[in-house]
Amino acid sequence: MSHDLPIERIMQTGLLSCGPDTPLCEAAARMAARRCSSILVMQGERALGIWTEHDVFRVDFADPAAVRVPIGEVMSTPVASLHRTTPVAEAAARLHAEGRRHFLVVGDADEVLGIITQTDLALNQGIEPYLRLREVRCAMRARPLVLPAGLLLAEAARRMRRSGDEAAVVAGDDTGELGIVTERDLVRFIADHPGNTPIGALASRPLLTVGEQEMLIHARDRLIDNQMRHLAVLDEAGRVVGLVGFRDMLAGAENLYLEDLREALEQRDRALSQSRQHLQLAERVIEASLEGIIITDARSRIEFVNPAFTRLTGYSLEEVVGRTPALLSSGRHDADFYHAMWQELQAHGYWRGEIWNRRKSGQLFLEQLTITAITDDQGVTNHYAALFTDITQLRENEERVRRLAYYDALTGLPNRRLLEDRLELAIRHAHRQEQRLAVIFIDLDHFKQVNDTLGHAVGDELLVKVAERLAHRLREDDTLARLGGDEFIVMLPELDEPDEVTRVARRLVEGISEPFTLGGHEFRIGCSLGISLYPDDGDSPEPLVRNADAAMYRAKQEGRNTYRLYHAGMHVQHHQQLALETALRNTVESGEGLEVHYQPLVTHDAGGLHSAEALLRWTHPEFGVVTPGEFIPLAERSGLIVPLGEWVMARVCRQLAEWRRAGFSPAPVAINLAAQQFVQPDLVERVQAQLAAHDLPGHLLGFELTESTLVERPDQARETLQGLSDIPCHVAIDDFGTGYSSLSYLHELPVSILKIDRSFIQGLGATRHSGAIVAAVSGMARELGLSVVAEGVETEAQHRALGRYGVDLIQGYLIGRPVDADEFARQWLPAVATGPA
Repeated sequence: MSHDLPIERIMQTGLLSCGPDTPLCEAAARMAARRCSSILVMQGERALGIWTEHDVFRVDFADPAAVRVPIGEVMSTPVASLHRTTPVAEAAARLHAEGRRHFLVVGDADEVLGIITQTDLALNQGIEPYLRLREVRCAMRARPLVLPAGLLLAEAARRMRRSGDEAAVVAGDDTGELGIVTERDLVRFIADHPGNTPIGALASRPLLTVGEQEMLIHARDRLIDNQMRHLAVLDEAGRVVGLVGFRDMLAGAENLYLEDLREALEQRDRALSQSRQHLQLAERVIEASLEGIIITDARSRIEFVNPAFTRLTGYSLEEVVGRTPALLSSGRHDADFYHAMWQELQAHGYWRGEIWNRRKSGQLFLEQLTITAITDDQGVTNHYAALFTDITQLRENEERVRRLAYYDALTGLPNRRLLEDRLELAIRHAHRQEQRLAVIFIDLDHFKQVNDTLGHAVGDELLVKVAERLAHRLREDDTLARLGGDEFIVMLPELDEPDEVTRVARRLVEGISEPFTLGGHEFRIGCSLGISLYPDDGDSPEPLVRNADAAMYRAKQEGRNTYRLYHAGMHVQHHQQLALETALRNTVESGEGLEVHYQPLVTHDAGGLHSAEALLRWTHPEFGVVTPGEFIPLAERSGLIVPLGEWVMARVCRQLAEWRRAGFSPAPVAINLAAQQFVQPDLVERVQAQLAAHDLPGHLLGFELTESTLVERPDQARETLQGLSDIPCHVAIDDFGTGYSSLSYLHELPVSILKIDRSFIQGLGATRHSGAIVAAVSGMARELGLSVVAEGVETEAQHRALGRYGVDLIQGYLIGRPVDADEFARQWLPAVATGPA
């Protein structure tokens, strides 16, 4: 039976009633005849009171007149009542709490509808309590009231009233058979008025019993079957240890109900406590959340915001309560945007996206916003919750990463990756439109010289200026990209004639050739351009860029600061250059095919050997004799010049040692130092190590450097040259007059020899200017205490002309060609073997 069932479903409607003047014995007779536990005392339609079986204990059985008094004098009044809709559980609880056996059931107008008793509740409570209580001993009343058979009725009633028992066991008479006296029996005694007789003769026999281990449901069935209200409970030895009746079963059910209620209340308290904890946790999470949170009502009026909202927008809770989120509107989104947002919110219950809003300060910010509709049990939206995060910095970082991925960080130009994407699109478009496009590969001339001389900061600024000049000389649809270093690419789409690209190339060359002023320095640089055309020179990005690169190298080889169009021969030459570089790399590692030749330097007046210059020669099994003009620039471009120079220095030192062991007195040998080799921080230590390894004095080794090498890094040059002079090694300035010709460094740097470039020597007698330059250089050298070498002397006329200018040393084919070590020893060293070293 459900505890929520209303009592009108189980109440008794056939009410037994009488008037207030009815004698008690007559009322009791009616109750006994109907087997009712109560009789209602009525006057008209009004209930004056009630007399129940429990009221029988107030009758004095010793007084014969007590059973004939009017019932109105002994009835209970007023009558306790319950409304018809009262739940059964509540009725049972009130019966137990108020110590009652009956409740009158009334309607909405307090009209009497019926009556409900403990027995009604016990009979209609279902089998659940019996199954849960299980055994009889779980519901019985222990230690029952036992009365002797000879006890008079009045005394028996008094003891039952005092103990509060509604039944008592009557001890056995002469036969030893037990009996029972109940409230209902006492009602019957009032009706029969037997007088104050011993209860042994009045007790009901035989006494119905049930074992304490039996199932309670069986005891219930036995009571119903025998129309009894009590059973004696026997233990295993057959002793009466208790009584069980409907009242006890109802009390057990009430206890179960109370236990269930108590457990339910405890569960509720635990749930409430947990809910409070969860609520407190949620409040803390909301308070500590880095996301802004807004709660609005169904009309979008703000009811709550968290601290993160204030931190992100600048608005406090007091400033926004009652207003709508429209106060944050940035003005960047039109009405269609918000209309679409609300349509999706209404359709799906949520919306998520990015939106621009405005802070209280007026600053715009981009937020990731999620709006969720909160509904009640009927599905009606009563609130909206919005969570948002400021993603302005995130998007800026993503844009920065995107730019780093597709754009050059220094110039802001597209990089190789973006260029290739655009070039692929342009090629597809040109293919559809049957048009040409051009790729121009641009490399700055002498950029490294600027970078090394003026510093990388100025070099970077130069690249930015170059990018600006190039961009200003291109069309709007053209693409300018930076590959890295000083290399740029220009893509010219939609060309009708090849002449268009040459006109653009000339503009670019002219633009870069104009002077730059950076860091307080004014200077000029040039650029070499290579051009390839689609579809003539390639049909995809890779060959177009590669062929433009090959054309650019041809422009450098043919004078620089110009442009060249690609042709098929360049591709072959490019592959030859790659093959030659690979061969040179292998040769440097093994040393095979490399040989040092020596060319003498003699005094101008006496013609005696002064020193020699070491010149590297390379013979390859496949390429044959490779000239220095071919492999030295290649070594410089590929980074092989440093290990190649190390090999030459080691080989020269070893040769000097071999000559000494062979009994020769070797002359000093000068080695050419490339710029990359000269700037090595440990150059002096390397020279000292080689001299020590071959037990050579320092004066047998000399070095030749170009002017540009010394001028580019004057501080480092001074320190390195001083270290070489301290060994001591002599140092010569090679090709003097063709480079910077900055005279200031001559008296600052520890150099000992100037070598006048062969172009001026070969011009002697042919032009007046060459003689003037030779005279000026030799005169200046004498004043500075430097020796002067005239290199490239090939004729007697040149030799005689040099006599007028005070030149100290002569070098050239007229004196002697470069030869291998053995031939040099045969030709030159014997002449000095017997003389002083």
